[in-house]
Amino acid sequence: MAADDAEETAAEVMAKAAELLQKIASPFISFVFESIPIVINIAQSSYNFYKRLPTNYIHFLIGTIMCFFGGIYPTVFAAIEAAEHGGLTTVRKALKDVSEEILIIVEESKKDDATDEDKDGVNDVKQISGKALMKRKLKLVLTKMDPNKVNAAIQSIYKVWMSVLAVLTIKFARTIALALSISDFVKKFVNRFILPIIRGATPPEYKKWVPVISDWCCKSIGISIAWKVQSVISAFASSMARMDL
Repeated sequence: MAADDAEETAAEVMAKAAELLQKIASPFISFVFESIPIVINIAQSSYNFYKRLPTNYIHFLIGTIMCFFGGIYPTVFAAIEAAEHGGLTTVRKALKDVSEEILIIVEESKKDDATDEDKDGVNDVKQISGKALMKRKLKLVLTKMDPNKVNAAIQSIYKVWMSVLAVLTIKFARTIALALSISDFVKKFVNRFILPIIRGATPPEYKKWVPVISDWCCKSIGISIAWKVQSVISAFASSMARMDL
């Protein structure tokens, strides 16, 4: 009986979820197809505005920021440098190609929304369920989009992403190792001189937490010092990279 009740409850939950999905599918798809062109137009307008700015001043501003603030956000600037060497230009072209394909799909979707094949005065998309609408739009995407162009764009973006990930993994693995070494050194000092005092002042029911909290504090100290050292190294590297200003 318990198993049957559980199956019935699961079936009811799935039915309610399907019903909810059908209710929100149409508004959600409409929102996506309406908002995507706006986002793409804003991005294109911003990039065109950037291209019209004086190139020398833009390079000077970016170089100055990286020269004097490279140590404050080391991960961000390391990712930017890795992306530049990994092929940031190809990513721009890839994003342009993808945006063009998306705009084509949006225009075709607008034509599809206005279709009335049965000539009853009501658009076909308003007479179907949410599940059927999702299948209809998926078919539209698969038939109207150029798979070769999308595949080439995704490959370009993936290549740069992997180069950034590899650089950050290798670069900051040293920082993690340094943090662990510092925390081990601090832990030896704390365990010998400070931990006995804390244990003596801690009530018996809370003493089991003393080693754990002490370990957290030592690791926090190690991470803080290691990141401070990495910030200095990143600041020096950024200033050297942009010293031709």
